[in-house]
Parts: sequence; C-alpha cells; structure tokens
Amino acid sequence: MWTKNLFIYLVLLFSFFINACKSAKTVGSEPTSIESPQDIKSPVGQEQQPDSKFSPSPYVMREFRAAWIATVANINWPSKPGLSTQEQQEEALKLLDFLKDHNYNAVIFQVRPQADAMYNSHLEPWSYFLSGEVGKAPEPWYDPLSFWIDAAHDRGLELHVWLNPYRSHHTTGGELSPKSLVQTHPEIMVSLKNGMWWMDPSKTTTQDHSAAVVMDIVKRYDVDGVHFDDYFYPYASYNDGLDFPDAESYQNYLKSGGTQSIPEWRREAVNTFVKRIYTEIKAEKPEVKFGLSPFGIWRPGHPESIAGMDQYNELYADAKLWLNKGWIDYFTPQLYWKINQAPQSFPVLLGWWKSENTLARHLWPGISLYHGGGDDNVDETINQIMITRGMLPESMGTVHWSISPLLNYPKLAQGLLEGPYKKPALVPASPWLNTILPEAPTVATKIVNNKVVITWDHPQLEDVFKWVVFYKYDKGWDYKILDRTKNSAEISLHIDQADKQVPLTTIGVTAVDKTGNQSSFNEIRITMP
Repeated sequence: MWTKNLFIYLVLLFSFFINACKSAKTVGSEPTSIESPQDIKSPVGQEQQPDSKFSPSPYVMREFRAAWIATVANINWPSKPGLSTQEQQEEALKLLDFLKDHNYNAVIFQVRPQADAMYNSHLEPWSYFLSGEVGKAPEPWYDPLSFWIDAAHDRGLELHVWLNPYRSHHTTGGELSPKSLVQTHPEIMVSLKNGMWWMDPSKTTTQDHSAAVVMDIVKRYDVDGVHFDDYFYPYASYNDGLDFPDAESYQNYLKSGGTQSIPEWRREAVNTFVKRIYTEIKAEKPEVKFGLSPFGIWRPGHPESIAGMDQYNELYADAKLWLNKGWIDYFTPQLYWKINQAPQSFPVLLGWWKSENTLARHLWPGISLYHGGGDDNVDETINQIMITRGMLPESMGTVHWSISPLLNYPKLAQGLLEGPYKKPALVPASPWLNTILPEAPTVATKIVNNKVVITWDHPQLEDVFKWVVFYKYDKGWDYKILDRTKNSAEISLHIDQADKQVPLTTIGVTAVDKTGNQSSFNEIRITMP
C-alpha cells in the first residue's frame, strides 16, 4: 500500500509541476478570488440590478461527474422488462435522486441498446427491454426519454443519450421479432456466431439510418449530449474469432474501383461516420456535446509499456484520429484497469491520451467501479479521481461504469461523498461551442429571523440551467449550486467559528447556461439592521 501511495503522490507532483509551467488560460478555469471586487453596498431588502461590466465570480469547482445507466439486458434500468409506467418512473427517479444527492452532475443514459428505442420513434421499434416485446409501447403510454430529461434537468443533471450505432440484436433481447430492424432491414444485417446481429458499418444505408436516428433525437429532445461507446465493429470473440462477415460488401467496393485493404476500408467507414455525426450535430444544435468512450488502449505499445487488445485492427476504431481531429467534444477512453496494473496502468494510459489531445477537448476518462465493496475499491476509485484532477486540471472529470456499484457498495458511495465529491461542481465549460455568457440575474435580499433570504429573477429563464449562490463570512467564500427550478435561497446570518459568531458579509448569484458559461458576478454587501 505504501509503495502504491508513493507512486500516486509522485504522479500528482509531476503533473502539478508541469501544469504550473503553463501560462495560458485553460478551458473552464475559474479565478480563485476576486482581485477587484465591486463595492456594492446594498441594504437588505433593496433590489440589486446586474452591472453591465463583467466581473468574475469567486471560485466554484468544475468537474464532470457522470455515471452510465445501461438499459441493455436491463443492467441498470428498468430492473426487468414489463414493469408498469409508474414502476419504471419510480425506478428512474430513485437513480436520479441518488446521483443528485451524491453530487454528480450528469447521467449517460442508454436509449438505443439494439437498434431499438427507449423513446417514441418513427425510425425504430420500442425496446424489448422496456416491455419484454419489441415494438410494444409503455402502458400507460409515456415517453421514457422525455421523462428522464425533465427529471434530470430538474435535479441539475445533464442528460447525455447513449446509442450503439451498429448493434441490432443482443443475445438478451428475446426472440427476433417481425418488428426488429433485423427483419425489416435485412439488407444491412449480418449474424454473428454468439447470436448477436450487427449492421454492416461499410454500407451507406447503415450510416444513413444510424445518422437519422441520432439526428431525430437531437432535433426533438432537449438532450445535453450524444454518446457512443466502444462498439464499432464487434469484438472478435463475438464471432468466435472469425472475420466479420462482410466479404460481399468488400468485393462490391473493389468492383467499384476501391483500392484500400480490408482493415483500411473498415476504418474509413467508421471514421466517416464519426465525423458525419459530429458535423450534423453541430449544424443542428451546436451546444449539444458529442462524446465517445472507446476501448482504453489505442494500440499495444502506445505508450511502450502498454499491452492489450488492438482496437485499431479488431474494432477498426481509430480513436486517436477522432481525438486528434476534434470530431468529439469530450473523450472518455474506458480506462477500466487499476493504477498499479503495469501493462494497462490507469495513469500511464491517461497520460498518453492527454498527449494526443492536441485540440484541448474535454478528456474525461471512464473508470470501472466493479472492484468490490471494500476499502480497496474506495481507495482505488478516489485515487483515480485525484490522479485525473492532478493530470487534467484544465477540465477535470470522470465517468463511472456504472451506477450499479454505487448502489450496491454503500461504503464506496459514502467514500466519494465524504471525499472528492463533498462539494458540488459545475460541468466544465466548452468554449469552442459557445462563448456567449448568460445575463446576470437580478437579485434581492431581506432578513427573516436569523437568515438572509435571497431571491432572483432573470430575463431569459429558458437559457439558464443552474444557479450558483455565493456567500462569504469573514474572509472565505463558499457556494451552493441550485437547479433551474429554484429562484431563492436562505443563508444564515452568522456561523459559529472558534467560539465566536462570524457574520455574513457578502452574497452574490450567477446564472449558468447549458454549455457551462457563467454570468457576471455582482456582490451585495450585507448591512446588518
């Protein structure tokens, strides 16, 4: 244990030294103090109007804290097919309440597990994992995705829709139904030895259909992000080690004048699709983030000490290219290995991916929580989060696979809440998507008993995703992050500190939009009656 902790401290020390040498302003950074605070003396009860001059807020932590919620095989939700609408909704709210109460700020929700839909779609059938029958709507009718989005947003959580672009039938998805895409679009389907069905990624019809599914969601739903995982071409084990059955497609390609080898041709199909999805999302709704969570190793030997599966030649996923080209807004390599697992070491791989992040996109690694419910898993998870903070201070964040261990291992969930997630955090801003700041809210205060009641309003409430209420006793600022449904907060007039009462001196409120941009901060000095 001592050797492991020494290794962690050395990694963090090196990271902080490197970052201290950087002079450029970083993505999502916040000042730790106000160098020239406005001296607004606003008697309690008087309304304070926003100042036209921008003033940065005190420090508020920024970190992407997300968990995957899988619907395939009913891994996380719903707990089984065929639940009533009320039961499905109760389970969903329990998961979202848990994430809010543990200071997460995002959920990655699987809406397309096998070319089907966890939402009302005219392109694909209702999911088997909802009802136990492909094509059967929930009873009583509701749209699960709309429900999840509204409930997540009302709790201050971003909701990213997670889609599998090519998988069309899972082994746990029941018998093939006449309504299944495998039956309605057999011209783009291939069967695998393990019982799964897959779309042929090289076919234009496949790409057109999956792109249409993505864009249908983007256009009709208020999602914060679109997310693909590691399933491009399937893992070789899914077909008993045999090559992907696309020989006919490749021969047609050669007959049309194509010259690429099979691996090059397959990678080009995936690359073209990834770039297309990013481009189409940005053309429709630039503020919607596109994220990818590929297998954590690009190729063995990159860097030199790393060994493992070669996704470049097995999944035909050139994940390094997508990051280099900036075809994503956030990149979440699945680094599911432990810190001291030398051939796949978490910090070694994270450092390599950081070196490839040449366009400074968000690099929020995926980490596995499936290492048991004891102290070792708590220690490993917290250490990975802290290493990520030290190596990536410009835009901190991790995505947790999955929500289940958080629910099943109380010691792990409590350890995060009492440790790195003790304070809530904003999602880091994405300046390449939007640089327009929201207007500052209009704030009013009044004293009620021993508290200051703060209320606020905003001329464009529909553009506000969160509020940050700042308050200061003596010298130190603190903050609360509130969701979009709130328009007031109460702050105690005094706190007990070192056997004396310290008075509240200053407060302020900022608005935060969907891309993480924060409004100007205006101080209100609290004058005691």
